[in-house]
Amino acid sequence: MTHLIILFFATFSAAFMATVPPGLLNMNAAKTSVEKGKLNGIIFSLGVSSMIMVQACVAVYISKFLHNNPQVIDILLQIALVVFAFFAIYFFVVAKKNKKKIVKVVKVSKKNSFFKGVLLAALNLLTIPYYSGVNAMWNASGWIKFQAQDIFIFIFAAGSGTFAVLYLYTVYFYKLDATSSGFSKNSNYILSALMLILFVITIIRILYN
Repeated sequence: MTHLIILFFATFSAAFMATVPPGLLNMNAAKTSVEKGKLNGIIFSLGVSSMIMVQACVAVYISKFLHNNPQVIDILLQIALVVFAFFAIYFFVVAKKNKKKIVKVVKVSKKNSFFKGVLLAALNLLTIPYYSGVNAMWNASGWIKFQAQDIFIFIFAAGSGTFAVLYLYTVYFYKLDATSSGFSKNSNYILSALMLILFVITIIRILYN
């Protein structure tokens, strides 16, 4: 029982710390909250967390394979490079088009916010290698075994840690936007810049791997 508690808090912390730096998912959670309301931001966050749990589940079962086949991670990094380049251009183009528009809170389907979160989380191709690495470390430390309860705790903690950060982003930017519209006006430029930074970091990782 003790090792399950340790496993939960260790994995929760790993997920929390991985999601804290501004990135595609948390900035979109904030953006959704600002433009479409806090509830849609929370539903978006639930969509992201659901996909993270699926990816964490996959990571558990392929962590040993990835450890023994590092070339697989190289392939994922190359795919991620294309994805980051695409979104850097996409968000910049969207920002240009919306430059003179006033951002309004609009009514949208909560289902759409959920599936948008699922889709964006699915496009984050570095999640599976990350949780595979975390799983390998926990396994080496004796905190996790390939048993049903351990796997469940690992997956649930990964989703919970991610949702906790996205919820904070959602609530913080929702309240911030009540007094300032600066974030909603510049959010696409911010996202484009973040994608560009991730693009450069991924190139460096590929070159020096």
